[in-house]
Amino acid sequence: MKLWQKDTDSLKEVEKFTVGKDRELDVLLARYDVLGSLAHIQMLESIGLLTKEELSSLRAALKAIYKEIEKGNFSLEDGVEDIHSQIELLLTQQLGDAGKKIHAARSRNDQVLVDLKLYLRNELEEIIRLTERLFELFQQRSEEHKNDLLPGYTHFQLAMPSSFGLWFGAYAESLADDIASLYPAWLLVNKNPLGSAAGYGSSFPINRTLTTQLLGFSDLDHNVVYAQMGRGKVERIFLQGLSNIAATLAKCAMDGCVFMNQNFGFISFPDELTTGSSIMPHKKNPDVLELVRARCNQIQSAPAVIQSVISNLPSGYHRDFQLIKEIVFPVIGHLKDCIGMMHLMFSNVSIRKDILNDEKYLHLFTVEEMNKLVLQGTPLRDAYREIGMQVAEGTFRSSGELHHTHEGSAGNLHNEEIAKMLQKTLQLFNFDEVNLALKKLLQ
Repeated sequence: MKLWQKDTDSLKEVEKFTVGKDRELDVLLARYDVLGSLAHIQMLESIGLLTKEELSSLRAALKAIYKEIEKGNFSLEDGVEDIHSQIELLLTQQLGDAGKKIHAARSRNDQVLVDLKLYLRNELEEIIRLTERLFELFQQRSEEHKNDLLPGYTHFQLAMPSSFGLWFGAYAESLADDIASLYPAWLLVNKNPLGSAAGYGSSFPINRTLTTQLLGFSDLDHNVVYAQMGRGKVERIFLQGLSNIAATLAKCAMDGCVFMNQNFGFISFPDELTTGSSIMPHKKNPDVLELVRARCNQIQSAPAVIQSVISNLPSGYHRDFQLIKEIVFPVIGHLKDCIGMMHLMFSNVSIRKDILNDEKYLHLFTVEEMNKLVLQGTPLRDAYREIGMQVAEGTFRSSGELHHTHEGSAGNLHNEEIAKMLQKTLQLFNFDEVNLALKKLLQ
């Protein structure tokens, strides 16, 4: 069954090529197609295109389909092109003419747009919740290990003393900023495209404000041409936000690989979280961290792939847009997996104590000793020269003590302030309002 089919069939090769992976990917959109239809039929009844009886029967049937989707009992039948066709087919089989009326005043173009926005909006909340959980773990580890010193590097050379408190705290704050970078994506996915139809509106007197309210959207995609033009742009901005989280995870995973290397030996993980070698009995490989690094590097390339698909397209709908789902959907799953694996790894990390007691880290404290001289009245450049001479002559010594008190330093991590910053950001996302609207729609 095809919503657009008339009297002739497409050549099978053409059909296979144009449908692509839509059937398998559309299953992920099933519940959102039902939600969009629930809002649409309520609007249709309000303008006289459905009777109250038809609305009641359609609503009951759609809610029953939604329950089957939630149970995992839903699939596309053979010969059915997409999720929209499948749901309309089920309604028509059950309700006859009432099922045939459900597509009035909309096109598959705005139908898939609203499905995608509802899907991306839900996935955005899930990703933010998972990222917040990892943020909390990093902050917890930061506080637990705030007094455990760690070498700091610039140019991958020994630089100054750091601490595990600073290291974990840095990744926590990075995740907080990454979540903030998702807010522009939230603003775009939380706008309602339903009613734009094929991109030029409808001659029916539809009420787009009503469907916006019913679906919990904050606003409309007002201009119906722009609603279609925004396809790809929304996904690219969405993926750009995800790529920021991926960049943080990739860098942290790389640090983890380096820090557990035997030449560093700063951290370790339980055997069951590492892998061995087929011929080297001593090996503990950081395969999880390596795969997180690789996956997250792939994710960072995804916005550019989207851009390459939509570049130089004129206004209006184009089948090119279909390929965007094949890019976006896997990225979402991969990022969620990576966030989960990073939480597992760093929930079980062991930190080596007293790392800086090793003589090879002595020169990390040159700046500390130089600053002591400056505080005693020695001009900075003279103090720099004096400490440099001690290093050159092999006479440099230090107490190995760290005295940092300013905001965000090893002695004053500001974790509480960073947590407050994140909470302020989270308040921008009106998750509760959105979820309440959808709950009402399903009642």
